[in-house]
Amino acid sequence: MKFALSLLSLSILSQSVSAHYIWTTLIAGSTKSTGAVRLPQNNSPVTGVESADITCNVNPSPATETVSVAAGSTIGFILDNTIYHLGPAAIYLGKAPTTAADWDGSGANWFKIAEWGAAFNPFTFKDYGLSQLTTTLPSDIPAGEYLVRIEQVGLHVVGAPQWYISCAQISVTGGGSASPSKVSIPGYVSSDDPGLTVNIYYPVPTAYTVPGPAVFTG
Repeated sequence: MKFALSLLSLSILSQSVSAHYIWTTLIAGSTKSTGAVRLPQNNSPVTGVESADITCNVNPSPATETVSVAAGSTIGFILDNTIYHLGPAAIYLGKAPTTAADWDGSGANWFKIAEWGAAFNPFTFKDYGLSQLTTTLPSDIPAGEYLVRIEQVGLHVVGAPQWYISCAQISVTGGGSASPSKVSIPGYVSSDDPGLTVNIYYPVPTAYTVPGPAVFTG
C-alpha cells in the first residue's frame, strides 16, 4: 500500500511539474507578438504574493518591441500549453509613467480589465483547459504606453497558490479620459485572501470571488 501511494504521489508531482506554463505571445488587435512580451526565464510559478516578482515574473527577458493597439480592440495572451491548474485568471493594465520599456511596473498604476472566475455544478474554473485568454481594451482609457499583465493562479496545492504571469508592452491609440481606480502590484492582494486560501477540493466551494480589485469596464 505504501509503495502504491508513493507511486501515486510521484505521478501527481510529475503531472504538476509538466503542467507548468508560460504566457508567450501577446494578442493586440490583429497583431500577435512574442517580441512585446517580457518572457519569463522558465515556467516555474511565482509563489510570493508580496514579492516584486509578482509584478512581471522573475527576471523576465526585456521585450524587443512595444505594440500599437487602438482602444476598444482585443487584448490578451497565448499560452505555450493549456491551463491544467484549477484557479482564476485576470488581465491588468498599468499606465507607464514614461515609456513601457522603461517601467518596471512599480507604483499604484494598475487596474483590472478582465477576470475568469469559478463555475459551479460541477465546480471548475472558466479558464480551465484554455490556451489563450482575451478581452476588450476599454474604449475610454487614455492613450499612451502601458504594460499589460496576465496572471493565472493555480490553487491545486491548498494553501500554496502559484502565479503564472507575463507582462507585455503596448501603446494605446485613441481612447478617452477615463480614470479608473488603481492598485500597486504587489499590494493588490494579501496572502490571506479567501480566493487564495480556499480548499477547492473539500468542501466543494459554492461561491468564489477572484482576488484583487473589481474589473474596470469603462
